[in-house]
Amino acid sequence: MSDVISWEDFEKVDVRVGRIVAAEPFPEARKPAIKLTVDFGPEVGKKRSSAQLTGNYTPDVLVGKQVVAVVNFPPKRIAGFESEVLVLGVPDERGEVVLLSPDREVPPGGRMF
Repeated sequence: MSDVISWEDFEKVDVRVGRIVAAEPFPEARKPAIKLTVDFGPEVGKKRSSAQLTGNYTPDVLVGKQVVAVVNFPPKRIAGFESEVLVLGVPDERGEVVLLSPDREVPPGGRMF
């Protein structure tokens, strides 16, 4: 079991739904990755992310997909690319990332609670 956190700590994490509007290969990354642009609606706007998704996804199938992401981490520089949000996923039986997404369409920018 992981460390227990307080409710106040959990409330600091801003997790929102966005729609992938652009995806492209990221061959410069040390580990295989895809560059994403995700639209989180008018409050947060469009943000970019580097995601290690190549085991289950290609850029063309990602565009239009709704995803869940943490939007309040500081930006992280990855091979000259500024990743602004952390798109969330879980490993499948091979250890490859499967994206988390709502099970029905929701407005972009919706915050998890």
